[in-house]
Amino acid sequence: MFVSYILSKVRAYMRYRDTVRELSMLSDRELDDLGISRFQIESIAREHAVA
Repeated sequence: MFVSYILSKVRAYMRYRDTVRELSMLSDRELDDLGISRFQIESIAREHAVA
């Protein structure tokens, strides 16, 4: 049970990191098309990692 909890946290962190990296690579114009501001990237990534 403890190991599965740790693995889920590691996977969530990896999803967070990947999402931040991918969104950060987008231009401001592309982010605007998605309705995202640069300052929102981390919170959006955090939400995605939990889901």
